[in-house]
Amino acid sequence: MKNTFAILALSTIFAVTSCKKTDSQNAELNTTETKVPEKFFVDSVKLSDSAKVNNLLSLKYEAKMLVFPTLKDKALLDSIYYDKKGITDFSKQGLQKFLDKDKDQYFASVKGKDNDWIADIQHPQTWDTGSFMKLKSHSNDFLQIEYMYSSYEGGAHGNYGFVERVFDLKNNKRVALKDITTMPKARLEALLMKNINNIPSGTTDSQGAVKNSDMLLLESIPASDNFYFDDKNLYFHYSPYEIAAFAAGDIIIPVSWEELKGTINEQFKERMKIN
Repeated sequence: MKNTFAILALSTIFAVTSCKKTDSQNAELNTTETKVPEKFFVDSVKLSDSAKVNNLLSLKYEAKMLVFPTLKDKALLDSIYYDKKGITDFSKQGLQKFLDKDKDQYFASVKGKDNDWIADIQHPQTWDTGSFMKLKSHSNDFLQIEYMYSSYEGGAHGNYGFVERVFDLKNNKRVALKDITTMPKARLEALLMKNINNIPSGTTDSQGAVKNSDMLLLESIPASDNFYFDDKNLYFHYSPYEIAAFAAGDIIIPVSWEELKGTINEQFKERMKIN
């Protein structure tokens, strides 16, 4: 009888111990399976190098690319690096390697130009090319990036231009103008013309400040996909020669949310907390 009680006691202790062990394993398993979202952060890679073609001509290459380690969607990354064809490795090391290759191709392309044409250079000069990515903002799951390009290959001045792109990180896609407003083209173009001088160009002449509108090359201003936004306005960014003379520089035209009232996409309005 005593042996029976001893066996029962041991069985009970074993069962309780087994349950505790199983519960502990399950808890450990559940902890392992819980995934914590990666915190969004931005890194960058840069490259600056130069080369000499002959005694009169030198070359300079400059570039900066943003790196987004937490973004994994390939279609989204392809859209972010739209101007850098052939990238398959979006890591910091992969993008640095791409810049090295891009630099070598630029130097080779200039050195491979017609020798007679390069021989026409009469005074020392440096030709250059540059491409730079800049993070404008990251809020409400919207990522806004400015791309700036510059180049000089002789002549009175170099050239430069800007591209603005906005990405919806909730839906892994680039934001189009139709995702923001349904305002008809003609009404939006009228607002752009009305607001063209709201942000001064900074250009002056002998008479003083010159208005953006005084340097326009077009009768109407197109509402392009070159835009970005903040909590007050939707901004359209135009590069030199796009709508005005080079002397005007790049022109930014704001259109307020109040002016777009009644045409703003409801989902966008809610995410941006626009009243």
